[in-house]
Amino acid sequence: MPAARAADSGRTLETPNRVRQQKIKPDSLPLHCPLPGASLWDSHPRVFLPIEDAPDGRIRCPYCGTLYILHQSSDS
Repeated sequence: MPAARAADSGRTLETPNRVRQQKIKPDSLPLHCPLPGASLWDSHPRVFLPIEDAPDGRIRCPYCGTLYILHQSSDS
């Protein structure tokens, strides 16, 4: 599915919930789904996900099922 274009700014937005797995860096916290850049009009309500409290550094969005993985190193 192609990316959507925002009519007002001309920038390309990520298709909502297209990627089912996302790597998250600690400087991106607090984590919420959908992520910035997603087209919110055809996605789900924003939900904050406490990935920093997850014992294995993984959390799944209860709305869309996207798996978020917290990466501790800044080089990945």
